[in-house]
Amino acid sequence: MRTRLALASLPLLAACITDDFQVIAHRGASFEAPEHTIAAYDLALEQGADWIEQDLQMTRDGHLVVVHDDSLDRTARGPVADCRGLVREKSLAQLARCEVGGWFNAEHPGRAQASYVGSRILTLDEVLTRYGSRARYYIETKNPAEAPGMEDSLLVLLRKHGLEGPGSDEGRVIVQSFSPASLQRMRALAPRLALVQLRDERVMPGTLDAWLDSVATYAVGIGPSREILSAAMVEGAHARGLVVHPYTVNAEPTMEFVLSLGVDGMFTDLPALARRVLRR
Repeated sequence: MRTRLALASLPLLAACITDDFQVIAHRGASFEAPEHTIAAYDLALEQGADWIEQDLQMTRDGHLVVVHDDSLDRTARGPVADCRGLVREKSLAQLARCEVGGWFNAEHPGRAQASYVGSRILTLDEVLTRYGSRARYYIETKNPAEAPGMEDSLLVLLRKHGLEGPGSDEGRVIVQSFSPASLQRMRALAPRLALVQLRDERVMPGTLDAWLDSVATYAVGIGPSREILSAAMVEGAHARGLVVHPYTVNAEPTMEFVLSLGVDGMFTDLPALARRVLRR
């Protein structure tokens, strides 16, 4: 059993990240269903995921939508003027004309399902409305430097759904980002919100302690890529009260390896497999 509290001013963390190992559905159960669709989120919860992840992009008219890439080209199909190019250059009305399930069937015929065709881009508001208290939300601010006001808009939605602020159902949201500036802004706007610093660049020798010391001033955890995860990183994070949630862990041997390092949770496209490994 582990209880590590970073930032003494965050008493909600005990409810937000429990002593149990956390299985975080990366874009939903995205190995078996199109990422960031209702199908992927429903399946993730059925398979026992503790959290479902939302990657945020902001539309031209200020709406937060759940799309991983800044570009629509990989996953969206539909009118070229509406469904190609950067998300931030499109209006919400344009994105409503896009379909985001057919690409999955084309690329993964062995996992294809007819029901995936017709999936559409979801707003964060729609996700929070649909799942309510049935889910916990691991939200990433993507490309925040190109989307001024993203943090403010996110807080408006969290407060609308009773997920932040006085009297809210605290402990069901974590906000993550590769951008320290975005997380530090979130910390200033909502000091009780749990934040996790993502990282994909290797930590140069001799700089690990300084990086972890910095992160511990505004976040409750780190989210390193599995490629840069190390025993020293886990040990150093835990010494500072930071939880460790590496991404994206899909192979069974890799799951066993990161578990052996003592991480507190993992992002995976395969929540059901993660649960089976944990049960063993």
